[in-house]
Amino acid sequence: MTDWRWWICSLLFVATTVNYLDRQVLSLTYEEFIKPEFHWSDANYGTITSFFSIFYAIACLFAGKFVDWMGTKKGYLIAIGVWSTGAVMHAACGWASAHIGGFESVAAMRAVEAGSNAALAVATTSVYLFLLCRGILALGEAGNFPAAIKVTAEYFPKKDRAFATSIFNAGASVGALAAPLCIPPLAKALGWEWAFIIIGGLGFIWMFFWHFMYDKPEVSKHVNEAELEYIHQDDAEEAAEKAALAQEKSIPFVQAFKFRQTWSFIVGKFLTDGVWWFFLFWAPSYFSNQFNAPATSFKGQALIFTLYLIVTVVSIFGGYLPKIFVEKKGMHPYSGRMLAMLIFAFFPLCSLFAQPLGVHFNSPWWPAVLIGLAAAGHQAWSANIFSTVGDMFPKGAIATITGIGAMAGGVGSMIIQKVAGNLFTYAENAGAAFHFLGFEGKPAGYFIVFCFCGIAYLLAWVIMRTLVPRYKPVEI
Repeated sequence: MTDWRWWICSLLFVATTVNYLDRQVLSLTYEEFIKPEFHWSDANYGTITSFFSIFYAIACLFAGKFVDWMGTKKGYLIAIGVWSTGAVMHAACGWASAHIGGFESVAAMRAVEAGSNAALAVATTSVYLFLLCRGILALGEAGNFPAAIKVTAEYFPKKDRAFATSIFNAGASVGALAAPLCIPPLAKALGWEWAFIIIGGLGFIWMFFWHFMYDKPEVSKHVNEAELEYIHQDDAEEAAEKAALAQEKSIPFVQAFKFRQTWSFIVGKFLTDGVWWFFLFWAPSYFSNQFNAPATSFKGQALIFTLYLIVTVVSIFGGYLPKIFVEKKGMHPYSGRMLAMLIFAFFPLCSLFAQPLGVHFNSPWWPAVLIGLAAAGHQAWSANIFSTVGDMFPKGAIATITGIGAMAGGVGSMIIQKVAGNLFTYAENAGAAFHFLGFEGKPAGYFIVFCFCGIAYLLAWVIMRTLVPRYKPVEI
């Protein structure tokens, strides 16, 4: 039997790795390169990250339909082509801002007096240009996971799909780990523009391999009869499941909001998704501002790498804890999942101590470890909250409820990004006049957001438990 399916799986892994690399270039170049060149404030950066969050969430609602319509091969090519184009386009924002502003060069634009009308004009123009690029990036990136999951269903029998999915999904962790090791050195050596061009260009290289390597297994010259038979071993069972699914009642979009179970999922996503995106987008800036550990320094790279290494290792156990409760303790799956989520909701409390311990010991390693544990708690929480939809809703309604929850998470993320950016700018300008629990200025602003991140999950769990105190499936 041939093993072409695993080569296809490796392509999915690479695509997911590139997906996460592309979205992190901005956060790892913001503080040292983007911010001074375009005279940005943290409020400007918060606007851009909040826009990416909500636009990505909206695009996710339609990405699956698009891939189904275009077909797997073309759909995936278009998705990665769009996001790679958006990634590379960021590199032109400096030239475009200078051209629109009437400056002779990017250097002349960078040299304008901080706080002047010219600096404000540059910041405003560049923000709109970056919003355009981030929108294109989000539009394409939304297609990665729907396409990858569809390919997995095409090339793997049921018993192998979870393993194949875990392999390509590991690309997200690898991308997060690789980003601080490769992006800041590229920006420092060649300029921030080349970091966007080189990392964005990886997607175009991937498209070449995808074009020549992927075909449906039925027509692929690399798949022999034995492998094809192995891939299709579940066809009869899946046909019966599809027939049963066709008879499942779906829930109209508006009617979905009548159920307490829907609002439980909405609250869980709304309050917690933004925490993950906040740490993803703001951690490099935090270490640079608070501990003089810029992303281009070895220390800064080591801090970000350590943070995501903790996330990767600890979050692996997120899906196993409910299984232990069910199989070893005899609990109902929903009850076991909610208990696991309560346990994981305590992990983000670590972020409450990140700022105090970091300042007390004058060491960024305390925040790196504690934020890593908090973010790992999010990943474990996230894996389980999605499963609660399958616990409570019929199959015909799962996609609708999941889409509603994704939108709620996007709105929550948009709000926290925007509020954080404005808060940091205000706190920095106010200086000692702005204080919170012993911290002044911008450190006080960071501590306020960390406090929200710490309690968000417990608050979400309490509300979810109040809305759905016990297992109660939705009946249509």
